[in-house]
Amino acid sequence: MQILAHFGDGGPGPWILFLPLVWALAIGGGIALLRRTAWRGRRGPARPTVADDSPIKVLGHRFASGEIDEDEYWRRLSVLDEEFGRHGGKGAR
Repeated sequence: MQILAHFGDGGPGPWILFLPLVWALAIGGGIALLRRTAWRGRRGPARPTVADDSPIKVLGHRFASGEIDEDEYWRRLSVLDEEFGRHGGKGAR
């Protein structure tokens, strides 16, 4: 019985296992590269940017951390909603 990976009489030898290993590394490297670059753009940034913080979000964070109580939150939210919200932007005046 002949063994595929023998090299005593001119067979391919143990190097026949090298080519599938190279292909596996190339495909794995390509997938890893795409995950770190191209596919990340579809999900958006990993964390919110500083420019994305609106006054309404800052107010929500202050309420969540306990800096202000519920009454003050709703009072300030109504003022901010008139200025920065959907219903009464700066162009509506």
